[in-house]
This record gives sequence, structure tokens and C-alpha cells, in this order.
Amino acid sequence: MKIVVLMMENYLQELFTRQQYDKTNFFLIAGPCVVEGEEMVIEIAETVMAICKKYQVPYIFKASYKKANRTSASSFTGIGDKEAMEIIKRTGEKFSIPTITDIHTAAEAAMAAGYADILQIPAFLCRQTELLLAAAETGKIINVKKGQFLNGEAMKFVVEKINAAGNKKVMLTERGNSFGYHDLVVDYRNIPAMKLNNVPVIMDCTHSLQQPNQSSGITGGNPELIETIAKAAIATGVDGLFIETHPKPSIAKSDGANMLPLHLLENLIEKLVRVRKAIT
Repeated sequence: MKIVVLMMENYLQELFTRQQYDKTNFFLIAGPCVVEGEEMVIEIAETVMAICKKYQVPYIFKASYKKANRTSASSFTGIGDKEAMEIIKRTGEKFSIPTITDIHTAAEAAMAAGYADILQIPAFLCRQTELLLAAAETGKIINVKKGQFLNGEAMKFVVEKINAAGNKKVMLTERGNSFGYHDLVVDYRNIPAMKLNNVPVIMDCTHSLQQPNQSSGITGGNPELIETIAKAAIATGVDGLFIETHPKPSIAKSDGANMLPLHLLENLIEKLVRVRKAIT
């Protein structure tokens, strides 16, 4: 908790200056997997913002402007880069909330930095030095997801690369480790290990429940365990939570199998705030 308060008083606090929040709380990164259209994005952002305001949880809106790592070539990848980026930017401006989106190549870093407040490096790309340096050079906050093939200790090298490029604004996200061919498991030892880097550490409560590499070409998931993953992460001392949510996950165009239905989010946040208070 001391780390997240310190970081909010530095580079995260600026993002949350217009929000009412309890500084002892975790922060929430939440939104759809990918931009499917503006109406859907606005509905999700408005709903989550109201919940976070009620429980004094600082909120960052997330959405990928495109999906570059689909199992099947026929999977939905996006509505168009510029159109999706503009929707993300307008959403942040409309609700006065910070935004985050993924980048996949060094060339995308500067472009995305013109639309989003935080740039996110996907787990599979966390060792790509050129990508990390390009992101760092934008001066934006950089959230790096830990690769499914790494332990928490190895993420110190990611932090060092970004810091060496002159950017001290780093966050790290745990999203589980590969367990066989078709499953992931969360090793909560990774959270304190990554916090040794003196950066905010986030738990991805939805991607950590994926069941990748299915023969159908569509990733599966266990969304019924989102609450379990989130509670354990809060108890372990995580600083923020990452949750993908959608009004109707069954018809979501990407990763619907592991998303939290939007109508269940408030009940979950209310429980998690209680857990946080119990350990502080």
C-alpha cells in the first residue's frame, strides 16, 4: 500500500486529480477487450466510472484499439486503428478519466501516445527491447504485462530498460503463468517480487483466467473465478486491478470467454473495497 500511495503522489496522482478516491484503495483498470464501437465504449466507461466514484476507487479506462495477437486469422481485430483511437481519446475527455491501450510495435508508440494516457505492453512482447524503448521515449506511463513464461523477479530487467531510456513511470501487471498447453495459473509470489522494483503492481483478473490455444481457435476462460483471483490479489498487497468487462460477454468480439459481465462489477468492487480495508 505504501508504494501505491507514493506513486499516486508522483506520476499516478496527476491522472486522478479530477476523481474522488480513497488513497488507501486499489485503483481499477477496466473496460472492454477491444473497441467494438463508440456506443458500447461509452456505456461501459460511464457505468464503471459511476461505480468507482461510489466506492472511491480511482479509475483508468482500458480498451485495445486493435487485437494483434489472435489465435485464428479469422478473429476480429478491430474497427480501424484511427477510428478506435479517437473513440478512446473522446471517452477519456468526456468523463475526465485517464485511458490505457496496448501497443505492439515500436512504430505504434508515438502514434498511440497522441491518444492515450498510458501505453501498455502485452505479455508476449514484454522482452522486446525496441518496443520498450520506443514506449519509454514517449514520456507516457508504461504498463508492462509480465510474460506467461517469466517469473516476477525477471521483470526487473523490463523496469531497468525503461528507466535507462529516461522514463521512471512504470507499472507492472501479473497475468498468470503458462500451465501446460491450454491453461494458466497465478503464482502470487510474483506480486511481492515485482513490488521490489518500487513500481505499482497490478493483477490482471481476467486474462489470468484464460484458456489459450484451444483447438477451436477461440480462447476459453473461467470468469467465475474472477472474484477469487481479485480477492487473493488484494490480500497479497496488489496496488491495482485490471478487469475486462462487457454488457454481454457472450457476444463480445474478443475474449468474451473470460470477461466479467458488466452488471456484476459493482458487487465485486464493493467486496474488494471491504477486503482492502480489512488488511490496512
